[in-house]
Amino acid sequence: MLTLTFEDGTVRVGGLAESDVSAADLPGVAWDDRGLVARAPAYRYADLRASLDERGLDYEDRIRPETNLNLSHAYDLRDYQRGALDAWHANDERGVLELPTGAGKTVVAVAAIAALGGSTLIVVPTVDLLNQWRRELETEFDISVGQFGGGEQTQEAITVSTYDSAYLRADDVGGDFEFVVFDEVHHLGGEGYRDVARLLTAPARLGLTATFERPDGAHEVIADLVGPKVYDLSVDDLAGDHLAEYEVRRIEVDLTPAERERYEEAQGTFVDYLKTSNLSFRSGSDYQKLVMRSGTDPRAREALLAKQRARRIMMNADQKVETLGRILDRHCDDRVIVFTAHTDLVYRLSERYLLPAITSETAASDRRELLERFRDGTYSRVVTANVLDEGVDVPDANVAVLLAGSGSEREFTQRLGRVLRPKTDGGAAILYELVSAETAEERVAQRRR
Repeated sequence: MLTLTFEDGTVRVGGLAESDVSAADLPGVAWDDRGLVARAPAYRYADLRASLDERGLDYEDRIRPETNLNLSHAYDLRDYQRGALDAWHANDERGVLELPTGAGKTVVAVAAIAALGGSTLIVVPTVDLLNQWRRELETEFDISVGQFGGGEQTQEAITVSTYDSAYLRADDVGGDFEFVVFDEVHHLGGEGYRDVARLLTAPARLGLTATFERPDGAHEVIADLVGPKVYDLSVDDLAGDHLAEYEVRRIEVDLTPAERERYEEAQGTFVDYLKTSNLSFRSGSDYQKLVMRSGTDPRAREALLAKQRARRIMMNADQKVETLGRILDRHCDDRVIVFTAHTDLVYRLSERYLLPAITSETAASDRRELLERFRDGTYSRVVTANVLDEGVDVPDANVAVLLAGSGSEREFTQRLGRVLRPKTDGGAAILYELVSAETAEERVAQRRR
């Protein structure tokens, strides 16, 4: 009789000789010359069981934990949340849900955890999200929840982990969970993080994201490891009913004569190099090629530095700072989040307009305190560089100002999502997008929209 055992991030298939492996043709199973045993990647566990059951082969499964947590939740799921959950169940409890920020992805996941009632691992990108998930689960289920990350390593039937900690622990605990939830599942496309999913046997898998597709195509790898996208709704699908109505106002500003001169000089150096480099910058890989060339080619290094200077000039233009002042005056009674691309601009704006600042340099305790004061109304506006894009529980706001950002659709969607939660007064949300006219930032803005 065959036996299935979890071992170091793999499924060990006992009772199968080397000569039998090819003939058996079982999903993912190959012969391990070092261990002199047949093995399959852990994530093929469900496929392997299904194949053995279909063929009527006898086997002893020593992996699958027998857990019945008898969970219930108090959520009243909205129609689209119920539709998302049903679509996931219909796809054999595997797949990705793409829902906008503020649409209640966590609610759907909690309902899925309760429905399965089995041991569950939730994987999240940040310690802030880890703490947020743990509080939510302990409150909703009234049970002790384990934690991998944030200075703690405790395992329970339901455990929350950061991606980093899951990467370190998966080859040890990968056979202990029946269900795995990947929050912000697009992170799983990173080379190292893919192993988190590969080293887990959990048959049931759920991915949550506001933006599934990645520019590098890695979402196809995620689909193989977690399941395909089974349900998706856009911001426009939910605006007005379940999310706030919103408006995006694009404001073009002019560079000052001095900024224009410096910009044209830097951009010209960059463009001149492109003409002789066979690089078009139509894809992110061209930027990586330029970075690699800059290590040995002085002209490539000069072009790279020139591109960075031009980018900084157009993104941090003086007229953006002045325009922000007028926007803040116009929305003196609103809750405003200002997004920038550079930390030094955050501090410049903080000093100029007396705005609480949150950057990667802000201590976690200070950041929590600032956000709590924003939540309770002590502060009505904050300025940040990238830190609040995802992975942080950000209090409701109704105005966002995008002074600068990348061409990433994901980044834009996440920043818009910060002001889309329904307003108690039924009011609309506004996102101001400030763009330096007649610069490459116009193309950047077009790309992210």
